[in-house]
Amino acid sequence: MLHIVRHGRTATNAAGKLQGRMNSELDTLGLQQATQLAEALGSVDRVVASPLLRTQQTAAAFGQEIETDERWIEMDYGEFDGQPLTAIDPEVWAAWRNDVNWAPPGGESLRQVGERVQAAAQDLLEASQTTEIVVVTHVSPIKASLAWALGVGDEVAWRSYVATASITTIGDGPSLHRFNDTSHLI
Repeated sequence: MLHIVRHGRTATNAAGKLQGRMNSELDTLGLQQATQLAEALGSVDRVVASPLLRTQQTAAAFGQEIETDERWIEMDYGEFDGQPLTAIDPEVWAAWRNDVNWAPPGGESLRQVGERVQAAAQDLLEASQTTEIVVVTHVSPIKASLAWALGVGDEVAWRSYVATASITTIGDGPSLHRFNDTSHLI
C-alpha cells in the first residue's frame, strides 16, 4: 500500500498562513501528531519524504531511513509564502481557483504540482503492491495524489481538504482506499 501522509502541525499552520517552501519546524502538537501517525501505520517498509524540515521531522517518527524525494515538496507559493490566507485578494483567489495553469507570482501552478507528484506516485505504485510505503508530504501534493488516484483533473484540489497529520491510502490501480483520515489523532 501507498500511504501518503501530511506532516504534523507547525506554528505557521496554526497561524493560518501559506507555508509553501518555508522550512518551518513542527511545533509541540506537530511532534505529537508525528508520533501518532507512526503508531497508527505501524511497521512500514519504506519512508519517503519531501526535503522540507517539517516532513523530515514527521518521517523521523517512523524510526527508519528516510528517502528524500524533491518531487513531494510543497507547492511553491512564490510571493504568497508566509502570507495569511486572508491577505490574498479575493480576485486573485478567484483567478487561482478557476485556472489550474495560474501560478502565484514567482510560484508554480496546480498543474505543475500535479505533473511532478503524479510521476513520483507512479514510480512508487508497483513497489506499493508488495510493500508498505509511507510518503510524508504536504497538502498540495496530497491533493495531486488524490487527482491521480481518481483519474480526475487537478482542479479537485479546490474541492478537497487535507488536515495536518492525516493519512491517505492508495492501492493498486491506483485506487483510493482512504482519504484525510485523522482517526488516530487524540
